[in-house]
Amino acid sequence: MPVYALTMLAAGIGIPILAALNAALGVRLGSPVAAATILFCVALLATGAVLLVTGPAALTRATEAPKHLFLAGLLVAFYVLSITFIAPKFGVGNAVFFVLLGQLISAAAIDHFGLFTAQVSPLSMTRALGIGVMALGVWITQQA
Repeated sequence: MPVYALTMLAAGIGIPILAALNAALGVRLGSPVAAATILFCVALLATGAVLLVTGPAALTRATEAPKHLFLAGLLVAFYVLSITFIAPKFGVGNAVFFVLLGQLISAAAIDHFGLFTAQVSPLSMTRALGIGVMALGVWITQQA
């Protein structure tokens, strides 16, 4: 479990860095869409390399997967495009604050209802309070 936690901590650390880098690239290029396209090309190359090492045969089962599962790609595109457009105007911290708030709300709903085959973890009062404290903490960090 510590490896999972550390991996997700690293992913969390990477989100604001991704936002800042891609926003800066979008400003430099004069096109947030071009910056997002470059990001996805680099990501495709990176994930393609990992896929080659771990076994590309899994791709053959993609046609059997329920089509709604592919909407995740649209959500990633929406996130990258929106953060690339908005962060230079709104600030990376403010943009990520609202991303984190959305993640807390969405994660609680997904866990509570077991959506998308997620493990069910009911939203108790204690858990709701914890999520509220987390949201408050993120908000406090943006009040400087």
